[in-house]
Amino acid sequence: QVQAVESGGGLVQAGGSLRLSCAASRRTFVNYAMGWFRQAPAKEREFVATITWRGGSTLYADSVKGRFTISRDNAKNTVYLQMNSLKPEDTAVYYCAAAGSLTTSRSEYRFWGQGTQVTVSS
Repeated sequence: QVQAVESGGGLVQAGGSLRLSCAASRRTFVNYAMGWFRQAPAKEREFVATITWRGGSTLYADSVKGRFTISRDNAKNTVYLQMNSLKPEDTAVYYCAAAGSLTTSRSEYRFWGQGTQVTVSS
């Protein structure tokens, strides 16, 4: 089963930073947009950020604009999420997945990873 593997989560104080990584197989990665989503307890999984295959275009949720940056290294089949100025409300399990085009729609994504926990303390 082809899927992504997220890493880099952890416990950080408010105002701190983390960088998440998502490693995928070449088959999952090539020509796919890659996105990050997050899910807090008792909440729906929500869109965070996405980037096109060549990295030329990105989209962000309003709640993370100016604080989070998505990037990718196609030579390493890896997508990153740099998270700065973290807030307690950013606490969630973060997932990455692949989509055929740049989209914020969760239903368009597949090859979901198992997620990585991010906890921001106040």
